[in-house]
Amino acid sequence: MSRSSIAGKVQTVLGPVSPDDLGVTLTHEHVLIDLRCYFAAPEEASERAYIDRPITMDMLGRVRKVWAYSNDNLTLLDERAATDEVMEFKLAGGGSLVDATSMGIGRDPLMLARMSRRTGLNFIMGASHYTPVSHPADMDSRSEDAIMENIVRDITVGVGDTGIKSGIIGEIGCWFPMNENVKKVLRASGRAQKATGAPILVHPPFDFKELMRALDILVKAGADVKRVIMGHLDLTAQDKTDILTLAKTGCYLEWDTFGNEDTTKSPLSPLERINDAQRMEKLEWVVENGYGDRLVVAHDVCIKPHLVRYGGKGYGHILTSIVPRMWKRGWTQAQIDAVLVENPKRVLAFV
Repeated sequence: MSRSSIAGKVQTVLGPVSPDDLGVTLTHEHVLIDLRCYFAAPEEASERAYIDRPITMDMLGRVRKVWAYSNDNLTLLDERAATDEVMEFKLAGGGSLVDATSMGIGRDPLMLARMSRRTGLNFIMGASHYTPVSHPADMDSRSEDAIMENIVRDITVGVGDTGIKSGIIGEIGCWFPMNENVKKVLRASGRAQKATGAPILVHPPFDFKELMRALDILVKAGADVKRVIMGHLDLTAQDKTDILTLAKTGCYLEWDTFGNEDTTKSPLSPLERINDAQRMEKLEWVVENGYGDRLVVAHDVCIKPHLVRYGGKGYGHILTSIVPRMWKRGWTQAQIDAVLVENPKRVLAFV
């Protein structure tokens, strides 16, 4: 595949499509995923009861607070169940989603292709590496060149021997503080973007100064900042001054945990969780300051309590619950379409 052959198109797991064919697009989700890299065995005997116990409704409240103690909680592995869940988005009017499952956490090209055929949704598959806890054992010895070449191959040839190609570089899993392997992956990813014209999606360090440093590493390696989606701003950039600083770089701003209103503080971020009303307030402030063409949104479904069958909001929440609230808050249809349709189709198209 030459760069010119894909330019102007979005690369899905079933092949290139016109950006106009995407429709409503969620830019940061996971269909199937294995996050057992985050598993943490508790000290207390009573808490160890959760380790291998299948999640049931009677334990959901507790599991939300000790999410890393449960192997079942950390895995979405049931393809049939996943089909039912993503159909909630399809039936609500959705058209496409980015599956941000990158290397190390169960990326599954063949499943995504089957899911796309089964549901009629477009899936854009990720490339590059997730956070250090998921890196391969030999990551220290892997060269930047080798990592870059692997990302480029995923985009131009396909993952492994599947022939199914990635359409986005990410989510690139950063960490706080960033170690040398994270920096190496960022540089390799920036170079891979320059070589392929693919968009980039970043799981940032949960510290704003480190977030800006990660963006700087990407750009210095050759990435186009206007082709970068900075994810997880719900957990990283809550201060308006910080948001404005980031917006001025020209990157895309992603609030991607809609539906997660758990008041339990995330162990991965020093900031308190915000709720959906606060997320909408952030989006409105960004629009008022002239950066509405840089906004994208998602739910980051990645553990069982996020699913409808386990009492979560699922993949359809933004369309069924947030959009009606946006109308009531005074959003115009054009502003909503910018966030859900126009901005994603612009950033996801190869250049």
